[in-house]
Order: sequence, then C-alpha cells, then structure tokens
Amino acid sequence: MALDHYVTLGRSGLRVSPLCLGAMTFGKEWGWGSEPEEAKRIIDRFLARGGNFIDTANGYTKGHSEAILGEHLGHDRHKRDRVVLATKFATNMFLGDPNGGGTSRKAIIAQCEESLRRLQTDYIDLYWMHVWDRTTPIDETLRALDTLVEQGKVRYVGFSDTPAWKVAQAQTMAQLRGTSPLIALQIEYSLLQRTVEGELVPMAQELGLGITPWGPLRGGALSGKYKRADKGQHQAGRGARVTSYLTDRTFDLLEVMERVAGELDTTVARVALAWVQGRPGVTSTIIGARTLDQLDDNLGALDVTLTPAQLQALDEVSRPTLPFPVDMIGIVPTFTFGGTTVDGQASTAWSQAPQHDGERF
Repeated sequence: MALDHYVTLGRSGLRVSPLCLGAMTFGKEWGWGSEPEEAKRIIDRFLARGGNFIDTANGYTKGHSEAILGEHLGHDRHKRDRVVLATKFATNMFLGDPNGGGTSRKAIIAQCEESLRRLQTDYIDLYWMHVWDRTTPIDETLRALDTLVEQGKVRYVGFSDTPAWKVAQAQTMAQLRGTSPLIALQIEYSLLQRTVEGELVPMAQELGLGITPWGPLRGGALSGKYKRADKGQHQAGRGARVTSYLTDRTFDLLEVMERVAGELDTTVARVALAWVQGRPGVTSTIIGARTLDQLDDNLGALDVTLTPAQLQALDEVSRPTLPFPVDMIGIVPTFTFGGTTVDGQASTAWSQAPQHDGERF
C-alpha cells in the first residue's frame, strides 16, 4: 500500500490517505513536541509523499497546533484545498466561562469560528466532537453541526472518544431526520488497547463509520525504545500515560513484536502501525511525529505486510478481555446454526439441542 492509495472515509465520498498526520505534537506548549518550523517540514514531507489527511483539535498545544497549520496552509489556497483538514471541538479555551467549551449550540458555533480563525481557512473538512459531553442533549449537538454544514463552514462530521451506544443513538437520529450523518469514528486503538473491539468497532462497521485510530503506538510505549531490562527506570515526556503501560504484559508483547520486526527486517513501531491499519473497519490510522525521522519511520509501516502466522502471534499475546455480551455472542453459532455452515462460518451442534429430525415438543 502507498500513502497516495486513497480510501473513502466511512459511508461518504471523502477520499483520504491510509495514514493521517496527527498534529497534537505541533508546538511545545505542553513541554514536548515540535518547534513550528520542524512541524512545517513534517507537513510538507507528508504532503510530498502523497498524504492528504491532517488531524488536530482546538485544544492541542493550547491552540498553537491549529495556528501552525493555519500559518503554513492558509496562505496557499491550492495547498489548503488539497488537504482534508480535520479539527475537534469540546475543549474549553476560556477558563471561568462555562460556555467556553463543551458541545452545546453556543459552544460549538463559537469554537468553530475560533478554529477557522486559527486555521486561516473558511471551512473545515471534518469536524469532530472530541468527547461526549453528558451535560448536552445529543440532538442539540447534531443540529448545531448540521447548521455549520448548511452554512458551508464544515463539510463532514464525526465523533471521537464517545460510547458506542451514544454514537449509535446520534447516527440513528441523523439518518431518520435527514441531517448530516456521522462519517467517521476516532478512537484509541492499538495492540495495547483492544477493548474497542467489543462494542465500538462493530458499531462503526454496522453504521457506516470509518475508523481513524489514535494512539497506535500508545504514546511511544510500542515504539520499541523501552526495554524490560530498564523496567521501573523509564522516563517519558508524557509521563504516567506511557510509563504506566510499561508492565510485564507489555514487554511480553514487545518481545513478540521485536521477533516479527526481525523477520520482516523492519521496526517495532512499523509492526504496531501495520497491525492497526489492517484491522477490520479501520480506514486511516493517525500517526504522530515530532521529527522528520519519526515521520519517515512511521510512513514505512505501509510497506509492511504481516503474515497470517505473525498476525496470529500478535493477536494471541495482546488478546483483550471484552465486556459482556461479547463472549455470549461468540457462541451463538453453536446453538443457532444446528451444526451447519452459514456465511462461511462452521458450527458444532449444541449438545443440549434435540438430536433428531422432524419431531418437536
């Protein structure tokens, strides 16, 4: 696969690159990240390689991430129009103002105008709800987003970090009302975070949402730079968000990843990215990069093809415990298929079922 082999996002005609450039690392306001000039070089390298999908948020590096993108893309209309530019709303940028963030109509429209100014553009290609806001009725959020679409300030909408049942409710409302539907779902997904396979992934597949995973390297925990021998002594720029995952279970996983990387003459990080990008329902995986070298290494994941045996090894060592009723649904063929094969899935007859033909009680 190549970066310029584009894919449609969800049930839409929007064409995006199979890897999305995440801009959370643009700016150093959080104590780590890229200087503006390095960030701009990363953007240019990504675009030159054929990438066209860039993701940010109003709150990333206190708004500087959006500003960097605006400074670099806003003055060049051709470059801006070529990019599928995504940003998010919900983060409160004005402490002391209860309406400065969230997902109410007032907050969404104000945040959109602020993002447009920082991005130096008159439209946002994909506008994400960053996280579910329990205090706002979801139909209010949907109607506000539809208003922005009708005004031409937003092209498409999606949800990030929201429970499956709430996403399903919102998508059903939009479809029944004929308003702008959700086309994508942004969720954390990696070899260390697979619980999304219980509800979120099948929901997205059923309702036509393209999945764009964030955190495929778990903040660097799956980059390959952390070793079991140094357990308890690791320092990470993102602190406990990374170090709390450096457990024996993670190092067991990393050992398998290192073996697979050796077999394919590639890096551990590329193995992690290739695994995520190959998961069912995934459209475009969000990659972060603080340097050009990191970007080039991550883009190399598109050249990695995992064998069935390697996939099985990775799946087994990272297998999650999924919530009820996933385990129950898994045995449905046993007592509903009657020992037959349906849609290519074979079954073993349930031992408690009637063992004869024709007769019923």
